[in-house]
Amino acid sequence: MRPTRILAAAVIGALAVTATACSETKHKGGSDGNDATQSSGPKKKGGTVTIANTAGQTWTCNFNPFNPAVYNTSIGFVYEPLIHVNTLKNQAETPMLAKSYKWNADKTRIDFTIRSGVKWNDGKPFTAKDVAFTFDLMKRVKSTDLYALWTTAGLRSATASGDQVTLRFEKAAQPYFYAFAHQVAIVPEHVFGSGAAAAHPDTWVDKKPVGTGPFEVDPCSPNNIQYTANPDYWQQGRPYIQKVEYPAYLDNGPANLDLANGKAQWGSQFIPGIKQFYLDKSPDNHTWSPPVQNVSIHPNLDPSHKMTSNLKVRQAISYAIDRDKVSKIGVGGQEPAANQSGIVTPTFDKYYDKAAVEKAGFDKPDPARAKKLMAGLGYSPSKPLKLKIITITGYTDWDASLNVIKQNLKAVGIDLTVQDLAQQTMVGKLYTGDYDLAYYSQQTSGPTPYYELRQMLHSANTAPLGKNAASNWERYKNPKVDQLLNDYASAGQNEQVDIVKQVAQYMIDDVPVIPVVESVDWFQYNTKDIGGWPTEDNPYAQPAAYNFPDTGQVLTHLYSKSAQ
Repeated sequence: MRPTRILAAAVIGALAVTATACSETKHKGGSDGNDATQSSGPKKKGGTVTIANTAGQTWTCNFNPFNPAVYNTSIGFVYEPLIHVNTLKNQAETPMLAKSYKWNADKTRIDFTIRSGVKWNDGKPFTAKDVAFTFDLMKRVKSTDLYALWTTAGLRSATASGDQVTLRFEKAAQPYFYAFAHQVAIVPEHVFGSGAAAAHPDTWVDKKPVGTGPFEVDPCSPNNIQYTANPDYWQQGRPYIQKVEYPAYLDNGPANLDLANGKAQWGSQFIPGIKQFYLDKSPDNHTWSPPVQNVSIHPNLDPSHKMTSNLKVRQAISYAIDRDKVSKIGVGGQEPAANQSGIVTPTFDKYYDKAAVEKAGFDKPDPARAKKLMAGLGYSPSKPLKLKIITITGYTDWDASLNVIKQNLKAVGIDLTVQDLAQQTMVGKLYTGDYDLAYYSQQTSGPTPYYELRQMLHSANTAPLGKNAASNWERYKNPKVDQLLNDYASAGQNEQVDIVKQVAQYMIDDVPVIPVVESVDWFQYNTKDIGGWPTEDNPYAQPAAYNFPDTGQVLTHLYSKSAQ
């Protein structure tokens, strides 16, 4: 399991992202895919869904929504946000605990109208005061402010009056909407306002979580989490599914086997040879893994690394790689080939300038061009440039991908040595710049390509060699790119698309990062008894079971066919 949705404070501290780049300032209603299920009428309740997703350890039975280690088993299932923002559907919004919101003219104040009639799963009423309390808690205990709202985003107050919650900022805050509206889980004041939960909200072990979400934990053991439907859930008649089983898988083998034989219905991991092993086992087995970001080669651009900081070397690497072959052999075609612009397609097609990629010759492998570039530097297959690339040991798909890349580069005069390192060791070298090349993907994604591009390219995210860089690990510095990324937050929607295309052009011209394949939301699903899954035709949420709060969207759509 490789979750990609956590916007850590260190990263969002350098981000300025807009999740709702439209001219209107008031938003009400909207279903973001709910209509597809509702159109066929309400469903009868019943049925069980089993999730097969390898965690690599037994469950801790801690569901604290301020603990990033357990986000994917607590937020969405039990705890909910104010608004759901759909990364796969052009930032479409689904009102959750807030039924509407309104910005002031300069985007320094946002007023949420909080949904009435909602109850916590212990029967107590949910109110606007709980929302204000949640944000105030993040101010009181800084370690719970995982999105740096009170520091970097400039949040100055959170107040409740009637059914209204007002957040005031010292500067325009629309760039942080995705974080505070979509990713912050609202908690009950009557639980987190007293006792051990109030004293240490960041480390308190939340074994029996009290949330507003569609499910309750009942019970949890080290080997399995059982969720049962919240009988008083605020979405009338939902959830249709009455039980969710989430076994703790220590490795992929048993999890993949349970998916293949139908014992589990919801999978979220890489399955080698998926057609023969899984899809061919049953006509009810399906897969759809939408791409959301890139797996890339990150060259060290510091001048002390003379070869990887040389543009011609980076161009040669990008021209030499057969990305389609990497996709086919490395990940069995389950992750599409990436492109040098860094724009993930088809998820973000409207930001993609295909003509620009073709003009630069990056639309297909060009080993002859790569070989000529290397020859100009004095290297050839008989006299190769020796480079090392670091990766994480145990990531067999990455190892297979790098084996293809190694062969591609050998043919043009680059001798690549792959160094498999323990995760902490590899990440430590990556962050401090102790490497030539690194094979890795960003730790976060967002509803537009801007998120990933800013992380990769903005100089605010980097650091001198030996110091930890937040995300611009290659040490790229370009004032023009910085300015474009800074201008994005205050631009209109059409301007934002144009800005992304301009930034993508610098990816093509400067080759600061070399995208190889597109990282996906791993998703397998079984339709024998369960309907309502997100699909390519109806992408109402990100489908992987490790994505929060999107799991809540999926769980309120699923239903048992046999219960109808």
